[in-house]
Amino acid sequence: MVPIVIRTPSLLLFLTLLLAGCQKPMVLEPVPDWAYPTNPPPPPGPPPTLTPGPFQIANSKLSFTRAEVTNLFAAPDWRPEDHPPMPTVVSHGRKPEVRACGYCHLPTGNGRPENSRLAGLPVEYFVAQMNAFRDGSRKSHVTGRAPTTNMTNTAKAAQDDEILAAARYFAALPATSFTRVVEQSTIPKAKIAAWLFRFDRTGAQEPLGQRIIEGPDDFEQFEIRDPATTYTAYVPEGSIALGKRLAETWGNDKTLECSSCHGPGYRGKDNVPNIAGRSPTAIVRQLYDFRSNSRRGGKSSEMDKVVRHMSNGDMLALAAYIASLTP
Repeated sequence: MVPIVIRTPSLLLFLTLLLAGCQKPMVLEPVPDWAYPTNPPPPPGPPPTLTPGPFQIANSKLSFTRAEVTNLFAAPDWRPEDHPPMPTVVSHGRKPEVRACGYCHLPTGNGRPENSRLAGLPVEYFVAQMNAFRDGSRKSHVTGRAPTTNMTNTAKAAQDDEILAAARYFAALPATSFTRVVEQSTIPKAKIAAWLFRFDRTGAQEPLGQRIIEGPDDFEQFEIRDPATTYTAYVPEGSIALGKRLAETWGNDKTLECSSCHGPGYRGKDNVPNIAGRSPTAIVRQLYDFRSNSRRGGKSSEMDKVVRHMSNGDMLALAAYIASLTP
């Protein structure tokens, strides 16, 4: 699926973002909370009664119950014909701590905004990142988010042969984007749910401001883990153009421009990952984690040079542009 970009030009905001991008603060700015949506604790009283299912989706003959689509040790595989057979660690994991990789990142490897796309990652890069989660050198700047906690616990408990099997499986899958990037100043009202945003469908609106708000177009489809779920990411007007300029000119004499490491079209090169078409909020989290020194290990020293003088506005613009591209 080719990402769709909708632009509403705003020269004033573009110039504002451009000026922000030219400033290179050394002091770490406050956490962009919108990039780290964290579910609030449940309200007091009994939990709400949920439909037990079974559920079905388009273009699949299968059905799954609520218990099955919430089982971290059995990835719901709606369309097994769309991918090679999954290794056990991807399809089921290993109790009690090795969760099925395909549960969070989907059997297709394309992930969701609250985690990351694994499809097409180089094997060496995948293994290095798992080792960084294991030894604690890769973590999130914001604590208390279940996706990161589960990933860390899984990496610590996984065996080397399991990590290698998962790495080889995901490396063989094509990277795909299901995110539509929309430049807009006023957006549907959104609230945090399931570690991302859920849009209000009653028509209520709110100003976007200097944020990226990303969520599924059909929350129920998202909840039952349909790998074809589409997402909309609202970004500030003018941010895609600014992000393109930054991606192509970063550093003295363009020495740190993104394609120098991530390859033509930002589709990866050697053991460096494809970043084109990734979730924009996931991109901002990684940039901020690098910038705050929360994410280390692997080749993080190369990213340190890139993010050292990066402002939150730079991160937002870069993420908006990179997310708008075809993987």
